[in-house]
This record gives sequence, C-alpha cells and structure tokens, in this order.
Amino acid sequence: MTKRLSPYRLGATLYMPATRNDIAGSILNNQIDGLRSIVICLEDAVSDADVPAALQNLRQILVALKSAKDAGLGADWPLVFIRPRDPEMGKFLTETEDLTPADGLVLPKFTLESLPVWWDIMKDTHLCMMPTLETEDVFDVMQMRKLATALLEHPCHSRIIALRIGGNDLMNVISLRRPRNLTLYDSPMGYVIKMLVAVFGSRDFALTSPVCEHIDDHDVMEKELALDMAHGLVGKTAIHPNQIAKIERALMVTSADHADALRILNSSQAVFKSQGAMCEPATHRRWAARVLEQAQIYGIAQEETQDGVRFFTANHLN
Repeated sequence: MTKRLSPYRLGATLYMPATRNDIAGSILNNQIDGLRSIVICLEDAVSDADVPAALQNLRQILVALKSAKDAGLGADWPLVFIRPRDPEMGKFLTETEDLTPADGLVLPKFTLESLPVWWDIMKDTHLCMMPTLETEDVFDVMQMRKLATALLEHPCHSRIIALRIGGNDLMNVISLRRPRNLTLYDSPMGYVIKMLVAVFGSRDFALTSPVCEHIDDHDVMEKELALDMAHGLVGKTAIHPNQIAKIERALMVTSADHADALRILNSSQAVFKSQGAMCEPATHRRWAARVLEQAQIYGIAQEETQDGVRFFTANHLN
C-alpha cells in the first residue's frame, strides 16, 4: 500500500504546461526558489494541436528524472505530479510510460462516476491521487456529500493527498470570471469553498485553494491567501514563480497560534484563557494538531520591524 503524502508538503503547487522545455532543468537543479510541488499539465494548458509534442516532451522529462534518481539524486526535489487530459490519457500514460519519477496524478473533472475509472487506471501503480473538483455537480451539496462518503469508504482513500478546487473551471460553469479587484471569496466561489470545506473537511480530507490568475496584483493575492488560511486550505495553485513566496509566507504559522496549539495539546484544563481568547482543548485539539504539523513544515512567522515597517521571517522547526 502506498503511503499517503502529507498535504502540507504541497505548498504552492506550480502548474507548468507539458510543452515547456525547461521543466526537467527546473526540477533537477531546483531552479525555482521555495517550490515544493509541480504539476506538469497536459490538460487546459495545452492546445489540442500541441498534445503530441507535449507527450513527447513529458517522456523526455521522465527519462531525465529517472536517470537522475537512479544516480541517487532527487531527495530535495519538489513533488512531481502529472495532469492528464482525461482518463484515456491517464490510462495511456500508466501503460506506456515509466512514471517512477512522478509522485502522483492530478485527476481533472473528477466526479463520482469517474472514480471507478480512475481507480482502475491507478490501483496497481505507486501514484498518489489529487482529484480536481471543477464540474457542475460541485455546486450541489448533496452530490458532494455522496462523493465524500464514497471516497472515505473507497480503497483509493489512502492515495488521496488532497482535493484540488478548480476555481476557473467552476466560474466558467456559471459564465463568470473572477473580478480583477476582488478575491474569489467575493464571488459565488465563496459559497463553494465554504461548502466544500464543510463537506470534505469534516471527513478529514485536505483541500487546496484555486489559483489567483491576476499575477501582478499582490494585494488581492494576499487578501485571498488570508481567507484561504482561515478556511483551512492546505496549499494554493500557482501559475507564476513570483506567487510562490507569498503562498509560502501565508502558510507559516503565527507564533500566537503555535503557542496556543502547544498549550491546548499539553493542558489538563478543560478551558483556559490564552492571549485574550478562550481555549477549549476538547473542541480545539484537532485544530492544534494541524497547526503543529503545518509549523513543522513551514515554520513559525516571527514578526519583526525595520524602520517602522512590519515584516515576517520564518523560524523553522527541526
């Protein structure tokens, strides 16, 4: 049985079209600072006409990574995922390519109906699964409850590192695009994210946040990241390297939360006051455990000042 990876190892998951010729070098040489996970995309990021070239390029990437791993390299590489176009392409990849260097597949347009199809493709591999929720039925809470229950009881459960929320595809379903000056939470996606957290989070599934496609508007990005963290999302899709550092910083645990988490998990008191807030171990214990796991990977944000300006640095736990 393949051991499920911690979803907190994903961080900022950078999507790169499989047609790019710099992917292997980016992974082999850790050329992108702070990158923890990468998705080599054969779906929306690749046009129909470019699919053959993308598949050929993917094969060359896999060969290069396999050769390096055979030489004992790869311990400090980002996690590598492949996003096939559809189940047919997923089947083709698992049957014809050596996917040893890959950690998993991102499953596009994932539904309850496609679950047995994808499992038949992946059950005999080592690959983890990251289903993407991005179809019309995602807006239906009853359908999502059925899917969550099915995944919880299915043998694939131990393979699912996280569920990805496909924001752009979901907005497309309702003929909308994210407003330029607002976060996703100010759109109908606010309801969707809250509902998915309630349905899947209550069953202990991790969820990742959709991409912020307005690459140069860092104010909107930071507001959205704060809301991502408030909703318990474990990572965020990135489409540009300049988004990675901001996502990493948002995933750092505050020193206040870390102190509360330690007290909650170690206290014999039923209720106590800490930093002006009530702490109740019986109801805050799961939150506290998550905080400590997150801090172990991303570190604790230390607030400092310089010339009157506030900024944060990471104090990593070892």
